[in-house]
Amino acid sequence: MAMTVAIKNDKLCIEIDLEKPTPSASGKTLVVASTHGNMVTTVEIDGKPVTIGLNAYIKP
Repeated sequence: MAMTVAIKNDKLCIEIDLEKPTPSASGKTLVVASTHGNMVTTVEIDGKPVTIGLNAYIKP
């Protein structure tokens, strides 16, 4: 999984690779992109790193 994070024009821009749809832990959805938990980024706001937890999914 590769993720790129940047601030552009006062917007947080997140680019993440899509994955082959796989069942979520509950089995209710199919995950197509995920950080698999929280991920600390190199992007900083007020000198503090931004942490992202992202899940993108579809209904089966």
